[in-house]
Amino acid sequence: MPRTSRPVTVTLGDLQNRVDERVKSGAYASVSEVMRAAIRALDREEAAMGDWLKRSVDEALADPRPDVSLDDAFRRVRRHHARRVKAAGGGN
Repeated sequence: MPRTSRPVTVTLGDLQNRVDERVKSGAYASVSEVMRAAIRALDREEAAMGDWLKRSVDEALADPRPDVSLDDAFRRVRRHHARRVKAAGGGN
């Protein structure tokens, strides 16, 4: 059966020991198997992050509260900051 992928050289640096330990433990049959598992885990992580980001944007766009102008937002932040500085005793 023909090979469906080609060999790739990867420099793992400090990660090499962790890969070798996984193979030595018997959890994985080869370095290639560890690397395939790592890529699948990265795919899951990126998909989860993409899902979270999409949900966050959808929630923000569906927020029924009225928009706030940039000037008003900065005014609120400055007022809040001034109150916090004064409360901390730094308003002298």
